[in-house]
Amino acid sequence: MKATIRYLAGIAGPSGFGSNSTAEQVTLHQHNNSSSSSSNNQLTALITGASSGIGAETARVLAKRGVRVVIAARDLKKAKDVIHNIRKETPNAQVILLEIDLSSFASIQRFCSEFLALELPLNILINNAGIFSPNLEFSEDKFEMTFATNYLGHFLLTEMLLEKLIDTATKTGIEGRIINISSVIHSWVNRGCFRFNDMLAGKNYNGTRAYAQSKLASILHAKEMARQLKARNARVTINAVHPGIVKTGIIRAHKGLITDSLFFIASKLLKSISQGAATTCYVALSPQAEGVSGKYFTDCNECNCSSLASDESEARKLWNNTHALLHKRLRQAAT
Repeated sequence: MKATIRYLAGIAGPSGFGSNSTAEQVTLHQHNNSSSSSSNNQLTALITGASSGIGAETARVLAKRGVRVVIAARDLKKAKDVIHNIRKETPNAQVILLEIDLSSFASIQRFCSEFLALELPLNILINNAGIFSPNLEFSEDKFEMTFATNYLGHFLLTEMLLEKLIDTATKTGIEGRIINISSVIHSWVNRGCFRFNDMLAGKNYNGTRAYAQSKLASILHAKEMARQLKARNARVTINAVHPGIVKTGIIRAHKGLITDSLFFIASKLLKSISQGAATTCYVALSPQAEGVSGKYFTDCNECNCSSLASDESEARKLWNNTHALLHKRLRQAAT
């Protein structure tokens, strides 16, 4: 009850921010002063799914703070519109666009080859892209589409860029950060419904459950990767964030007391896109997040996730299964 009141009232947590905070507010004092292209200290952030919504707002705000932004997107037309708007607001913004389809292992490999060929540093990786599919669909690699896009694709992307993140942190002395976008809906998944092979196959498919499973997997990925990075003494952190339930355009089709009342209630519960991007931007840039890894954030503050999402053995098992699957598929594709 206290958490609900704090959310509705926008009461700030220990970080000094809360549910009403916007992405610009939480990064107000994090401007990267070394934003010239010749600077060795300029941060570079790679954001998936930044062609709309929270991802686009994250890209806009990071660019405004002097961060070089690499947008990894499937819809190039929409992404170009985002870049146009960023440059209108921030004329000296450095924004690079590369194509990626996170449901395709081949596309992810091509993207990583193209990005690494640019020989840019990589300080921040934001695994933001996500889909919700009400109907059972399969990726070109023959895996259930939601799980393939939201989890498997980001797992492979992270693995292929991990050494670049670690190398950048070593050379610059600046901590690298990986951020997995999750959701509070992860807590809807129970252990009996979290079976790796069933999720790959879309067994007894339900769109909401599949989405929740993919978001649980994103947290478990962060938990296990944090453990591995610590064991390597790598100066790279990884955390998961819940952006909140964000307004994507509530349309009132009819007038009337009931409709207006429902709209009023919903408007108090839902976040704006800028509020939805706040936690991602906070974890990406805030000095208060320095050294924090393997945690789950909501409303710009550390928060408890479900007991299943906190299960270290489950995280390790999922990582091992995913790693084995991806490497088997990549070996097959190479032959």
